[in-house]
Amino acid sequence: MPLQFADRLNNVETSAIRELFKLLGKPGIISFAGGFPDSAMFDVEGIREASNAALAQDPGAALQYGATEGFGPLREQLAQFMAQKGAKDVEADQLIVTTGSQQGLDLIGKTMISPGDKVIVEGPTFLATIQCFRLYGAELISAPVDGHGVKTDVLEKLIAEHKPKFVYLIPTFGNPSGALMNFERRMQVLEMAVKHQTLIVEDDPYGDLYFGETPPPSLLTLSSTVPGSRELLVHCGSLSKVLSPGLRVGWMVAPAELLARATMCKQFSDAHTSTFAQATAAQYLLAGRMPATLDKVRAVYAQRAQTMGDALRRELGDAVEFVQPQGGLFVWARLTGAGGKVNDGNAFAKRAIDNGVAFVPGIPFFCANPDHATFRLSFATVGEDKILEGISRLAKAL
Repeated sequence: MPLQFADRLNNVETSAIRELFKLLGKPGIISFAGGFPDSAMFDVEGIREASNAALAQDPGAALQYGATEGFGPLREQLAQFMAQKGAKDVEADQLIVTTGSQQGLDLIGKTMISPGDKVIVEGPTFLATIQCFRLYGAELISAPVDGHGVKTDVLEKLIAEHKPKFVYLIPTFGNPSGALMNFERRMQVLEMAVKHQTLIVEDDPYGDLYFGETPPPSLLTLSSTVPGSRELLVHCGSLSKVLSPGLRVGWMVAPAELLARATMCKQFSDAHTSTFAQATAAQYLLAGRMPATLDKVRAVYAQRAQTMGDALRRELGDAVEFVQPQGGLFVWARLTGAGGKVNDGNAFAKRAIDNGVAFVPGIPFFCANPDHATFRLSFATVGEDKILEGISRLAKAL
């Protein structure tokens, strides 16, 4: 007898990125496909000292079951971490610790989405978000993005027309777009949240990875200046891109009622995020090593991003267009078809694999009306020499 799976699985497909990884076993291939940080950037010594401190100071707490809301000392440290970036009025009891920020998104899906509910996301947006929200039956609506983030004039029209359950945004160095929402649009988003009484979900895993000037304050920080907006805002953060994905430590700040229901759902799911990982992260933040770690990571990624951007302009010329990233992990590019060159991201990806280089075509990052000419490159895990060679190979695949 065949297994009868839940109907909700009919709404999702396997990750196009995971499927692409199956093609990367070919020797000598250069991959720009991954969306993760460079493991060479991990502060191994600092994490080792933090884990030793966690075991030395309170081994029982670090190794025992813990509160679903999160390990108390870590919640305090995360509140301080956000305060250092301007969100000074967030208290420890206003956040829960999640198993990466992706669990936060899943908890939002569980607590907020009923089958058929409308949810607005950016076009393009984080692929796992599309899959997660569809799993819970959401009807996804795409709001266009440019180099300054979501187009707020279009977004407001979509909110007025569709009255969504919530709007999901990555304002700071989005995945895959790399876009940085400017200050004016951030204020407009908060103001329209209040005007239309619409919940806004801010996903912020990349906000600390800026290359030059500090980006505009997060929506969480700015919400203190727009009366009524904090009660309509969820903020998801993560240590995965700046400290270690393996710790699986993220957090979510949300209105009290939503936070309570999310905590209940998390209790059903995993009881709590690893207490040992939380205790280690708490000790790391307490030790004050994060600023130096971020300085190092920013410098390396900034140079790699510049090297990739320069190489794309030099090797591919007017066959591609893109905005030079100011932070994050990605270059989001678009094939122009100039000079009769290839103008389809999927076709380009296949030709690139044949030439020994991999990237992710853009189509999976759109919930609707995909731009077939787009593709995503990650510069984070590849040294400058490999970047130059990889872009040279891309030019041959055009």
